[in-house]
Amino acid sequence: MRIGGCAIHIEGAGPETLLMLHGWPDTHALWDGTVEVLRDSFRCARFTWPGFEPGSPRTLPQLDDILALLLEVVDALCPGGKVTLVLHDWGCIFGYQFAMRHPERVERIIGVDIGDVASLVRELDGRGKLAIAAYQVWLSAAWKMGGALGDWMTRSMARWLRAPAPASTLHWQMNWPYYLTWFGGKAALPRHSVPFHPSCPMLFIHGRRKHVRFHSRSWAAALAEQPGNRVEAFDTGHWVMVQAPARFHQVVRDWLLQRSG
Repeated sequence: MRIGGCAIHIEGAGPETLLMLHGWPDTHALWDGTVEVLRDSFRCARFTWPGFEPGSPRTLPQLDDILALLLEVVDALCPGGKVTLVLHDWGCIFGYQFAMRHPERVERIIGVDIGDVASLVRELDGRGKLAIAAYQVWLSAAWKMGGALGDWMTRSMARWLRAPAPASTLHWQMNWPYYLTWFGGKAALPRHSVPFHPSCPMLFIHGRRKHVRFHSRSWAAALAEQPGNRVEAFDTGHWVMVQAPARFHQVVRDWLLQRSG
């Protein structure tokens, strides 16, 4: 199945469909281990974002384009029904906005290491905001420059951030979400995003060992207080599913099966 130029990979079977969305600098392959663990009980679907495949043309979709793509995917997977979102990094950013715009299409959410952006901005101090701006503007510049220099800038930043993706798969084209955020003008992502307060059950998993947090403590605390929700901290960095796969997959599977029951 192809939708919007993206190949949709579907594995496993079960009454509940999990739509897994990756972030930077990954592809749908980030979820290989997760699919292997869950495919016996769940229908697992995933795809790679436009521009993230090696050799992709330059692209700069707006938030409405991204959410329209997600809605088309959900319609194809579960016509008139709901999916459970399994999200990481930019997958969280876009998946959360989809859940706010189309709550009737989302059964529940698993978010990994990215929380609500609006509350994070309010809570971060100047040093934290500068750290986020520094690497994101660097990647925005890499997207604008393109070519060999853009690739080098992308791979250098990925190495500094300890991204697990192979260097051979990294390229400047995948940096478009950062450019959209900082230099998108009237289409800039913050202008069109709303605060994320899920109306469905949510499991939030985050790593403690990072240069900067990507969620606010107050948001996570409020989330944990809601019935059916769970917040779990791991002694890892940003890529929790890669750095602590056994515990990550156990927590995810237990929560999904408990809620299914």
